[in-house]
Amino acid sequence: MEFTTMYQEYYDRLFRVSFAIIRDRQLAEDNVQETFIKAYKKLPDLEDMQKVGAWLSVIASRTAIDFIRRERKMKGFPMELFMLDCLGKESKQNVEEEVGVCFLKEILKETLEDFPGEDQKMLALKMDKGLKEREIATALHMNPSTVKSKIHRARRKLRERIELEWSA
Repeated sequence: MEFTTMYQEYYDRLFRVSFAIIRDRQLAEDNVQETFIKAYKKLPDLEDMQKVGAWLSVIASRTAIDFIRRERKMKGFPMELFMLDCLGKESKQNVEEEVGVCFLKEILKETLEDFPGEDQKMLALKMDKGLKEREIATALHMNPSTVKSKIHRARRKLRERIELEWSA
C-alpha cells in the first residue's frame, strides 16, 4: 500500500482516536500528523499489511497519551482551571447533567480546601490525575502502604463532610 493512500484512508479514523483522548481539535490534528511520521519511519517493520489500521490506531492512541502526560508534567495540576477542565470532559452530557457535575466538583473543591495540604495533594493526584497509590508514593517520596491508608482516611473524611453538609 502506498503511503499517500494509507494517509487518505486512515486519517479520519486516527483523528477520531486522537480527539477522543486529547479533546482538542488542533492538538488532535497535530497528533495525527505525528502518528503518520512515526508510522512512516516504522513502516518497513510492519509484517502484516492487513493490520495497518489497527497498527496506526495503536500508534495514534499511544502518541496522544504521551502528549497528555507531557502536558500534565508541564502544567502540574492547577486548581484554577477547574471549571474549564470540567466543561471539556463532560461535553457529551446534556446541559443539566454538566451543571450538576460541575456543581458537585465545586463542592468537592471547596470541601478539600479545609483539608491538610498533604491530604489535598494525595486526593488531587488520585482523583484528578488518576494516579495509582504507588505512583503517588513515588511522587511524594512516601511508602506506598502509607499513601494507601492516608488516601483511605482522607476519602472517608471527605465523604463524612459531604454527607454532613447535604444532611443539614
